[in-house]
Amino acid sequence: MHPWIQEDWEFTLTVLQGEAHRCRIGLETGDEFTFCYALPAGICPKTVPQLHTLCEIIRCGGDFTHRGSPDMYHIDFPCADGAVIFRLQARRLPSCP
Repeated sequence: MHPWIQEDWEFTLTVLQGEAHRCRIGLETGDEFTFCYALPAGICPKTVPQLHTLCEIIRCGGDFTHRGSPDMYHIDFPCADGAVIFRLQARRLPSCP
């Protein structure tokens, strides 16, 4: 597989609150994932739709203030089960204008 699109954004998903014994995947505070387009292994399938939507907001030129975040490029949100609180941080890649 050879991606041919240069990605504009990099995302970091960090677990702000969570205990492994409460999460079906075993995520806990401090776990972190960095990705551009393809979501990393280890993300709960129930969280994927919300995470993908949030990433698309940024990729399409929007920001998170319209979703209630005080910051344009980071947002905190709970997982679908409410067992984990995530922070999603978006960062424009340096090769992009």
